[in-house]
Amino acid sequence: MAARTVVLLRHGRTAYNAALRLQGQIDIPLDEVGRWQAEEGASALLASHRATKVVSSDLVRAADTARAYARQLGVPVELDERLRERSFGDWEGLTGDEIATGWPEQHAQWRRGADPEGVRAEAKAVVAERMAATVREHADTLEGDACLVVVSHGAAISLAITGLLGLDASSWRGIAGMHNVHWSHLHRSAPGAVPDWRLVAHNVGAGYPLDRWQAGPHADLEPEPKSA
Repeated sequence: MAARTVVLLRHGRTAYNAALRLQGQIDIPLDEVGRWQAEEGASALLASHRATKVVSSDLVRAADTARAYARQLGVPVELDERLRERSFGDWEGLTGDEIATGWPEQHAQWRRGADPEGVRAEAKAVVAERMAATVREHADTLEGDACLVVVSHGAAISLAITGLLGLDASSWRGIAGMHNVHWSHLHRSAPGAVPDWRLVAHNVGAGYPLDRWQAGPHADLEPEPKSA
């Protein structure tokens, strides 16, 4: 009997996230806020999900986020390059405004949810297939009530969920993007059920207000009101 629970965890913030640059498969590290998010998120995730196995994209932002959780749990991290972010080809490292200026037609396609043509971006259906297949493969190495935690990237996770739910990744856009170091929880369906996985929770985090989460550990907090 394979693992019944899969948790898909997005990596912490990077300088490109902060600057709203498209990362794709550029191997950029966590920034200071991202490292703090990884530690805080790890503690929160550990309170609800204790993984039997932790597997991660080999890109450093994901691998270091995975290590923050695995270190608290006391298990190793297995790296798998198939869990990398979707490749965005010529657009990697650029802002949305730069993409819109340089490739207006393709940018419009992308914003509609279509695969942009002629920019060497990885097709959504291809990403969904490789992500879902990889998650299933790792889940099938476990038994019974085991929990698998997979650390990956925003677009890749959305497409993985789409694939695991048996939906057409080329056209279906029903999964909202995830914040840094937030996770989704899927549970295996009963034998013979379609689809074979069900989405239980999506975009769950450590419980911080989003502006505080994005600002990081040194954010100026509002002083508590004084009593009259």
